[in-house]
Amino acid sequence: MKKILLAGSTGYLGSYIAKELHKRSLIFRAIARNPEKLKQNNIEANEILEAELTDPDSINECCKGIDVVISTVGITRQKDNLTYMDVDYQTNMNLLKQAKISGVKKFIYVSVLNGEKLRNLKICNAKELFVEQLKQSGIDYCIVRPNGFFSDMSEFFNMAKKGRVYLFGNGELKANPIHGEDLAAFCVDAIDWPDKEVEIGGPETLTQNEIASIAFDILGNKPKITHIPDWVRITILKLVKLLTGSKFYGPVEFFMTVMAIDMLAPEYGKRTLKEYFIKLNNSDA
Repeated sequence: MKKILLAGSTGYLGSYIAKELHKRSLIFRAIARNPEKLKQNNIEANEILEAELTDPDSINECCKGIDVVISTVGITRQKDNLTYMDVDYQTNMNLLKQAKISGVKKFIYVSVLNGEKLRNLKICNAKELFVEQLKQSGIDYCIVRPNGFFSDMSEFFNMAKKGRVYLFGNGELKANPIHGEDLAAFCVDAIDWPDKEVEIGGPETLTQNEIASIAFDILGNKPKITHIPDWVRITILKLVKLLTGSKFYGPVEFFMTVMAIDMLAPEYGKRTLKEYFIKLNNSDA
């Protein structure tokens, strides 16, 4: 039986992957800076390595006896003065170095849909720099490229709860976001797949207007959607870049850019956005 190393086990997607590995009775070692978070998330790993991925010395021999590495490591909100290059690139390079030393057979890396086309964004550039290194490493690999998570769509629900959803453009851009649990199953399946690079989205393709309408429907409110000209989005991005640091600008830059393009990937999974919004509504009740 293959032995797996999971990096990013306490994050949003990593937590789901850990539970999927446990459900399938697969043997895995979880890296965690704070192992207590694993307990809080009800994650049961066969082995836990307490380590700081940004410190190469702390993960020395982390891949010993490992067949497959799965990495979801990356930052969505910058903290601790770390940059995308520090985390999305360098920490994964640290892992890749250990994987090569220990003779790991396969490295599965979760990147982002359209990342190679969005190299002008700091987060995508850092991820794609690592993708380039992974491809040249000599290790068998699979790069998983999901589009938006359901958790990213919470902003639509939060706006609807306040009474109005604001969209850039006409709201007809499309996406098929995916639930973390469905994506986790896909990532674990990739352990045995020959695919080198795969794109993945959720089971429903929706326009931004439709996503907003679903949120209002769950709340029992009449849809109120305001469409903002795209030049306003461009102006906001320029001002935010001028007036704020990279900690704030990076996430805003990514969100506002992907909101202005179609984010479509092959449909997969069974969990719907409506079900997710219902759970959000119930948790607020």
